[in-house]
Amino acid sequence: MFLGHFAVGFGAKKIAPKVSLGTLFIAAQLTDLMWPLLLLLGIEHVRIDPGNTALTPLDFFDYPYTHSLLGAVVIAAVFGHIYRMFTKDLKSGLILSGVVLSHWVLDFITHRPDLPLFFRGGPKVGLGLWNSVPATMVLELGLFAAGLTLYLRNVKPGGRGRGRITLSLAALVILLLVVYFMNVFGPPPPGETAIAVAGNLMWLFVLLAYRADRTARSESGQGVPR
Repeated sequence: MFLGHFAVGFGAKKIAPKVSLGTLFIAAQLTDLMWPLLLLLGIEHVRIDPGNTALTPLDFFDYPYTHSLLGAVVIAAVFGHIYRMFTKDLKSGLILSGVVLSHWVLDFITHRPDLPLFFRGGPKVGLGLWNSVPATMVLELGLFAAGLTLYLRNVKPGGRGRGRITLSLAALVILLLVVYFMNVFGPPPPGETAIAVAGNLMWLFVLLAYRADRTARSESGQGVPR
């Protein structure tokens, strides 16, 4: 899943208005932000296997630390704790931990049974929604629309009681959609290194999200979120 994770980041603004959209994006995609680095280091692995599922040719056969349930719980707890330490905001820290965990839940819905429960050994799970391209797109685009709507309702530039899309937010949304459709309909990547390099580019979405949120909050006269 791609857009669905960012949708959670957008939507979480409703219950964590003090937290920057950039920070929410980091939480929602933290395991996928860590995964490319572990690929480059040779700690986790992926291979190109056209037909692996209808949606993606990637065979996620070895990612026990970033995409196991146990790994997700540990990463969520650490991230939420670090945020709480720096901000003294326990509620937002707990929400961010939940956002991190949401990544595994959405992956569980979409992936075939390749998500380990533990670091090594034990069963692998996944409901396999990726075996249907139309069903996956309906879910992802629907989640994305819902999350963006929630975000706009809770960030109100201009103080007019209604959110609007700023230039930086429009650029973020368009870029996310372009990358999503390229992933769905584009050719398979040439190899594991290319996947890792492209995965690291997701930090661009985080930077754009910080910019978009800062612009929206400053235009509305609200404080800059963290």
